[in-house]
Amino acid sequence: MTAGNAAAWFVSRHPAEGRGERVAFVDPWRSLTYNELDADSARFGNALRAVGIQREQRIALVMLDTVDFPIVFWGTLRAGIVPVPINTLLPAEQVGYILADSRAAALVISASLLPGLRPVLRGLPELRRIIVAAPEGSLPPVQEPHEAALPLVLAGAPTEVAVVDCSPDEIAFWLYSSGSTGVPKGVRHVHASLRATAETYGTHVLQIRPDDVMFSVAKLFFAYGLGNAMTFPLSVGASAVLLPDRPTPDVVLAVMRRFQPTLFAGVPTLYAAMLAQPGIGAGAGSDRLRRCISAGEPLPEQIGHRWRQVVGVDILDGIGSTEMLHIFLSNRPDDVRYGTTGKPVPGYDLRLLDADRREVADGEVGDLVVCGPSAADGYWNQREKSRRTFRGEWTFTGDTYRRDADGYYRYCGRSDDMLKVGGIWVSPFEVEEALIAHPSVLEAAVVGHADDDGLVKPKAFVVLQRSADGQDRGAVAEELKAHVKEQIGVWKYPRWVEFVPDLPKTATGKIQRYKLRDAVGDGVPRKSEAHSATAV
Repeated sequence: MTAGNAAAWFVSRHPAEGRGERVAFVDPWRSLTYNELDADSARFGNALRAVGIQREQRIALVMLDTVDFPIVFWGTLRAGIVPVPINTLLPAEQVGYILADSRAAALVISASLLPGLRPVLRGLPELRRIIVAAPEGSLPPVQEPHEAALPLVLAGAPTEVAVVDCSPDEIAFWLYSSGSTGVPKGVRHVHASLRATAETYGTHVLQIRPDDVMFSVAKLFFAYGLGNAMTFPLSVGASAVLLPDRPTPDVVLAVMRRFQPTLFAGVPTLYAAMLAQPGIGAGAGSDRLRRCISAGEPLPEQIGHRWRQVVGVDILDGIGSTEMLHIFLSNRPDDVRYGTTGKPVPGYDLRLLDADRREVADGEVGDLVVCGPSAADGYWNQREKSRRTFRGEWTFTGDTYRRDADGYYRYCGRSDDMLKVGGIWVSPFEVEEALIAHPSVLEAAVVGHADDDGLVKPKAFVVLQRSADGQDRGAVAEELKAHVKEQIGVWKYPRWVEFVPDLPKTATGKIQRYKLRDAVGDGVPRKSEAHSATAV
């Protein structure tokens, strides 16, 4: 059953079918062909087994996005060992928690990240090996007897090894949720899930081709980035550009100009920031750009229209989750309706449920649940949370939506973010979208806040455009309130508008509204964590 191992289909079949000399990955320093990926991943898998890492044990990856990442990830999979990519931007204590929780037997880490983690690594008895990678492929220094440099590990291992036999239902890798509603949860995915996302979203929505070059600002340690820059290109023998640096607008535009990608995967915050850059124009620097996608947060309608007008390419907005591995609801190339998240990706079924778990009618708000082939096997060592999120074939996402009569889904917010104002449900995202439509606003986030009578009302945190910096803030606040009233209804306007230099965000660019709620002490009662899947 070698074909059940995802590495056989995504990596080894390409050299066997004559695509070995095609470039699979390129980073600022190096490129990697399919032949080299196949050989080096085999070497890495052999090296792990040579030092006693056994099948089904975990190996953690705290790695920047360079060509070393796919070598390590696929080498681990082909050996039947389980890679656990970890967010490189997490504090050391959280990385230590994940390493301890996963009981990782080995760690592969980029050299620049190792010094900050040494204190927590010394307290992990399960961790037997540390392998150090350098972004440019040079020989990184090692300090401890159990440490080794990745180039030497690869150089000393043979390439003659078959991909290990396994069932497509065997656990392949873990991804840890962001932990915004508690400690991070280890989400366990099987081998078949990787191909499932390629044959659903990759084929029917992204429509990736062998001659495509993908550039994703979402990193490989995220579900969204893993699909964009790894699963989808490898499914058809295409190429991916990897960026180890922080994806600021300047850096991203430079990559677009240098590598000329045909596909670009971003997040709403970055799209808005790029549109604010002077000189951005057709293709955002790439003469070959043909498709853009977005996830992580719903794309405000105004940003979609402006991107289309300035760059000349539509953004296909969608939603996925770590638990579902990638996007399951999306706009499509021939069917873009800005302000909505589109329709279900072929291969996935969606329902909207009320509090009694009955399907709601079109036009009503309901909790989104999804059924599809890429659902996770469950959370590691969190049985109760697994039962709440994974119920038979259905995964409870924690998002609320409204479906219109034409079948398009419109995002209303996280189930615990919805606000009841004057007895009527108000979606914070709807208020944010109205604020962003104002020419003075660059970004906005809305949370609930209790007034002097203890009644919940919307409060807005707003980042202004540079052109509005000199304006009177009080006047701008009143103008924004009036604008929201006119756009979406008098009861939905923010009673308070606070201007801030920036908004707290995750590494993928999602706004961390819970931090804003904590900062204002909103006094709003929260729902339980019964439906807390993590958006990609």
